Amino acid sequence: MGSSSMTPRSALPAIIAAALLMAPTAPPAAALAATGEQASDEPSGRFTALTYNVAGLPAGLSGSEPDVNTELISPLLNAYDLVLVQESWINPDPPIPGLEVFHEVLVSQVTHPYLSDPAPPPLGSDPRRPEALVSDGLNRMSRFPFGELTRVMWDNCFGGADTSDGGAADCLSQKGFSVATTTIAPGVEVDVYNLHGEAGNTPLDQQFRAADFEQLAEFIAVRSAGRAVIVGGDFNLNTDRAVDRAVFDAFLAAARLTDVCGVLDCGEDADRIDKFVYRSGGGVTIAPLTHRFERETFRRDDGEPLSDHDPLAVTFAWTGRGGPAPEDGGGGPGPVASGAAPPARPVSAEPTFTG
Repeated sequence: MGSSSMTPRSALPAIIAAALLMAPTAPPAAALAATGEQASDEPSGRFTALTYNVAGLPAGLSGSEPDVNTELISPLLNAYDLVLVQESWINPDPPIPGLEVFHEVLVSQVTHPYLSDPAPPPLGSDPRRPEALVSDGLNRMSRFPFGELTRVMWDNCFGGADTSDGGAADCLSQKGFSVATTTIAPGVEVDVYNLHGEAGNTPLDQQFRAADFEQLAEFIAVRSAGRAVIVGGDFNLNTDRAVDRAVFDAFLAAARLTDVCGVLDCGEDADRIDKFVYRSGGGVTIAPLTHRFERETFRRDDGEPLSDHDPLAVTFAWTGRGGPAPEDGGGGPGPVASGAAPPARPVSAEPTFTG
């Protein structure tokens, strides 16, 4: 199974052609009761996670102005304990003039000690997806250590550089999902997934999007059996549309996950494509406390947003057994298979994809 490693930010240095710091004290009893948790003597705390599609395509191709905005986004990420970004790519070596991408700029001012190693651009070299010029664009920044980072490309895609077929150029990237076991506290582990779903609204896009979430649910059933899970990212599912709602609900049921907006009142934001879902397991209980799109924070002085997506922040409360990592596989909502993923640990590996 392919993987890439996390590295301290000091170790970090593609292109396309066409938080709050963790409070190590227990959450208020009233807040825990409202989310179904009970106060206990177990280790507990809270953290804020952010998912953000930073629209990091080359200027002129992006839905935003990344050549201006990425530098402004970078320091704002420090307010969050765990940051999941989409569309953040590194430049090839040597760079290609006129087609600059911006991951190096995005991480230039962050203070998180743990960053993912970005996957290198395939530049058409991946035989499974020969049109792909850029990698998955999925990266993370964390105040918590995380172990081996696995990247998985979706089995299918529709749409190349010629968008006259109605596609959204999904095949030009290695779009998919990534996962790493994140250690929130000693012995308190959560498998954190970051994803970018198939875009576009053609019948093939809809078919492949449904297949993508089936693929992810099957992966979670094996990789994260019995474990606590958080999935965040750009789902590309408008869940106020029946076809997308059916895909989303089937995914939640298959992976034993709960939509944050199924627990909290998200108002008009409940059906937006940027989402967090979660489950408890492995002796770790997770409960969302807040859900908010940080529209006013991630905005330029002229009032323009810093991306064509708004960043979504969710604060989670957690309780856990602490001590050594659980060995019994725990349990998510409903019966789940036993077994545990490897504990979080630093590794050194070339970033590659499984498919």
